[in-house]
Amino acid sequence: MGLAGCSTGAVGESDSQKAQASVDAFPVTVKHIYGETVIKSVPQRVATVSWANDDIAIALGVVPVGMPRNEYGGNEKFSTAWKDAALEKAGAAIGSEKAPAQYSEDDGINFTEIAKTTPDLILAAYSGLSQEDYDKLSKIAPVIAFPETAYGTSWQDSTTMIGAALGKSAAARDLIATTEKTITDQAKKYPQIAGKTFIYGNLQPGKGEGVNVYLSGDNRPKFLSSIGMVLAPVVVKAEKGVKDFFLLWSAEKANELDSDVFISWVPDNQTKEAIAKDPLLGQIPAIKSGAFVADTDEMLTLAISASSPLSLPWALDTFLPQLAEAADKV
Repeated sequence: MGLAGCSTGAVGESDSQKAQASVDAFPVTVKHIYGETVIKSVPQRVATVSWANDDIAIALGVVPVGMPRNEYGGNEKFSTAWKDAALEKAGAAIGSEKAPAQYSEDDGINFTEIAKTTPDLILAAYSGLSQEDYDKLSKIAPVIAFPETAYGTSWQDSTTMIGAALGKSAAARDLIATTEKTITDQAKKYPQIAGKTFIYGNLQPGKGEGVNVYLSGDNRPKFLSSIGMVLAPVVVKAEKGVKDFFLLWSAEKANELDSDVFISWVPDNQTKEAIAKDPLLGQIPAIKSGAFVADTDEMLTLAISASSPLSLPWALDTFLPQLAEAADKV
C-alpha cells in the first residue's frame, strides 16, 4: 500500500483523538490480490460485502451506506451485539433514519442491492471475492479486495487496508494497538491458557464427513495464537502445501488429532454429548480428557471466526473462561 499521511489536530487532544482526526492525503492506492485500487478523494458512501469489513469501517468512524445482513450469528435485526452498540453510539442504529441499508448474501454477492446504495467505495478486505465478482463490483465503485487468501485476511491487515482506503491510516494503527492491548490484558487473567496446544475444528458426529480442521491462516487459530496458545504440531505438519484456510481430516484418523485443547462449534449440548460418545470423534485426545470447548453460541463463533476490532473485545469475556476451563483439565 502506498500512502501519504498528514497529521492534524487541536492542541490538547490525546494521541487517540489526533489519530481519529488525522486524514491521509488523497489520492491513495491500496494493493490487493486483483491489483491496485486508486481512491481519488475521501470516500463519502461506503458499502461492504462479507463479514468484518462493516465492523472495521464503523470502528473507524465511518457508517456504511450498505452492509450485508448477519444471517449466521445475527440477532433479530440481522446484526450483532457489538455492531448494534457501535451503530447506536454513532447515531445510526438499525431501524433509524441514518442506519445502513442491509442486504442478504445468502446467494452470494448482492450486486443489485449494493448498486442501489450508490457507493463510491466497496470494502471486501476480508472476503472470498472471485475475479468475476471483483470485475462486476468494480463497475459500481472502486473495490478493496482481499490481499492474498480468500477469507484469510487477519483483522489487523483488514483494518490497515480499510484504514488506508478511508484515509484513516493513523486511526487504523491506533485501533489495532488498542484492540491488541485489550486482548493481551484480558488473556493475562487466564495464565493456564498460555502454551497449551490447540486444534480448532468443526465436528459433526454420525455424518461420516470427517473433521474440518482450521489452519494457521484462518482467523480462529490466529486469535488463539495471539493469546499464547500453540497450534498443534499435527496441524502444522498437515498444512504444509495447503493454500486453503482449512483441510478435511478423515474421521477414521480422528485419534491422531492430538492437542491439549480442542475447540468446535456445535448446535447444542446434545451434539457435544454425541461427539464424546462417537466411536471415532470420541477418540480425539482432548475430547477424551474433557479439554473440549464446544461452543453453542453462533454469535460468539462469528465473533472469533470473522474477527474484527469490534467483535473480539465483545467475545473475550465469554470465550476466555471456556478456554481456561478446558486448559485446567490438561
